[in-house]
Amino acid sequence: MFGNDGLSSSVVETIAGFTAGTATTLCLHPLDLIKTRLQVDRTSSSRVGVSLRVIREIFHKEGGLIAFYRGLTPNLIGNSSSWALYFLFYDNVKEILGSWRSRSNSNGSQQRREPLEASDYFIASGSAGIITSILTNPIWVIKTRMLATGSMSPGAYTSFTAGAMQILRSEGVPGFYRGLVPSLFGVSHGALQFMAYEKLKFHRANAHSGGLQRKELSNMDFFIISSVSKIFAGSITYPYQVLRSRLQTYDAYLAYRGLQDAIVKIWATEGLGGFYKGLGPNLFRVLPSTWVTFLMYENTRAYLSKVMSNA
Repeated sequence: MFGNDGLSSSVVETIAGFTAGTATTLCLHPLDLIKTRLQVDRTSSSRVGVSLRVIREIFHKEGGLIAFYRGLTPNLIGNSSSWALYFLFYDNVKEILGSWRSRSNSNGSQQRREPLEASDYFIASGSAGIITSILTNPIWVIKTRMLATGSMSPGAYTSFTAGAMQILRSEGVPGFYRGLVPSLFGVSHGALQFMAYEKLKFHRANAHSGGLQRKELSNMDFFIISSVSKIFAGSITYPYQVLRSRLQTYDAYLAYRGLQDAIVKIWATEGLGGFYKGLGPNLFRVLPSTWVTFLMYENTRAYLSKVMSNA
């Protein structure tokens, strides 16, 4: 459905998602780099002090502050395109499910819009996550490898393009899809997060009104709701991120024969803590990332929707 200015709801969702992904990456890339270094580390334990050691090594051995922005280009491309695609597909699947639910509940009478159930949000976000993961996995392989090593390390990619060409020459197309399976498992994280986020938004907007008039949510509402939903999803699904990072590193084929082998070896040599390496900086990063992403997304979407309605 197009507005008078020619913007469809899908375009609005795509622009809002792209803006959110770009802003988040620019603000929080250094924490992503530290988290990745910890996730791919197969030697040290998961103690808090390891994070400080990694920070010192990056700063002193790889070129100071600028070293914390290694891999920014693939991370920027990956996050902005992922959020743009995710919200695009998420909005379209929600529309399909909403139309189906309204038709199935109309019973021949005048069709009215039915609110989506938690399961609908789970399906919509899960479907969007699967499609987005398949389309963007090549970007994440390059990003992980660039963040996992310093620019002076032997065989390190000098740029996003150089990394893509090297993977194509040495590993072929399958090389771009390393770590895809755990990424698809990780779709459950987004599905759980958006299910919680949408239901919390719905209940907050309808609180104390008897459902007759929806409250316009404030930035503080989005701040709290996004935090709760992220913690809920993250506490359940974090280990897949470690597995994905391990399988996407340069020498993953030498260390692990596949996903099952990675799980067995991490459990045998590192224990349960091995699946939660990088959790500290991830928690430190993930909430600010969530705040920036959802506040940018909701405000950009609200602005574009207002422009459409006033045009």
